[in-house]
Amino acid sequence: MGVTERKERDKEEMRVRILNAARKLFLEQGYEKTSIRNIADAIEYSPGTIYLYFKDKNELLFALHSESFIGLIKSFEAVAYIENPMDQLIGMGEQYLRYGLENPELYDLMFLMISPIEALACSDDIWEDGNRAFGMLKAVVQRCLDAGHFKGYDLDDLSMMVWATVHGLVTLHLRKRTLMFDESERIPRLIRALELFSQTLKSL
Repeated sequence: MGVTERKERDKEEMRVRILNAARKLFLEQGYEKTSIRNIADAIEYSPGTIYLYFKDKNELLFALHSESFIGLIKSFEAVAYIENPMDQLIGMGEQYLRYGLENPELYDLMFLMISPIEALACSDDIWEDGNRAFGMLKAVVQRCLDAGHFKGYDLDDLSMMVWATVHGLVTLHLRKRTLMFDESERIPRLIRALELFSQTLKSL
């Protein structure tokens, strides 16, 4: 490995360390209570090192949001080959549920963490990837409508219902609202609930 390649590798590794530390602190302390100095202390470097990679907390939060949504969008690509639109829609729901359960910290940062997004300088851009993910869902719902499913229903209403339902299942689990069930039953029940919802969609 040459000097240039080594420098690029080291730079990327430092960027990842900064993002990991910022994610942990944002989730533990909240956005407002986390400072650049806190993040620098967590990785045992000076605040100046952070500023070599990110100009402020806004940019850090934006990068974390983008990283999280890109992962979700990539998970949808696993069902992009499915020709039947209803099967593809159900597959997207399964991918969404799996992504949320397997990546709780990322999901928390994407949807559950209390942060003043509306006050951020990047507020117009931070949901660009979120809008892209929702747009992928709408495109599949539109394919279902074109195939004769969901007659008489509105595209946006249907898309919101699908998102809200699967999001609700993930959130109930991550916020420990399924503790009334034995631990071994919790995720299987979420999966069965999604299957029941899928059957309801097919009947519309």
